[in-house]
Amino acid sequence: MKMTCFVDASHASKRVTYRSHTGIFILLNNAPVVWYSKRQNTVESSTFGSEFVALRVATELIEGLRYKLRMFGVPIDGATSVYCDNQSVMKIATDPASTLSKKYNSICYHKARESVASGWISIAWIKSQDNLADLFIKVLPRVTRIDFIDEMTIRCDLVMSGNSLH
Repeated sequence: MKMTCFVDASHASKRVTYRSHTGIFILLNNAPVVWYSKRQNTVESSTFGSEFVALRVATELIEGLRYKLRMFGVPIDGATSVYCDNQSVMKIATDPASTLSKKYNSICYHKARESVASGWISIAWIKSQDNLADLFIKVLPRVTRIDFIDEMTIRCDLVMSGNSLH
């Protein structure tokens, strides 16, 4: 079984509280198994912080799902591919020599780094317009929303027919 995750955050999208919103979409063999959309509990001062909080939440969801699948005897092939559209977050989370000074971001950073080091996740960059998690965090133009839903439908149809995207 191959697990894939798309993660994104919209920084300070709630104009009353200025809290960010996290969107996560997890696929197992290209079939959607988890979709998550929730306002973040803290007010972040930067997009970087919001994206790191979203990555931490995604990491925790992935670890929990991997554990449950392992308990059911379902093997997961390699690390979960996690796609985010923030290059800074991706570079810092994958570089073992990097450090963060802000304590809250450091906690999120260390959670993600621990999962990367253990081989549970691998983080890669994806263009913002290709990130399926966008569907869960913001109002998208009609054409983009339909394209994302079509992409999800194609993935599900391939799973049902026994084919693969790769």
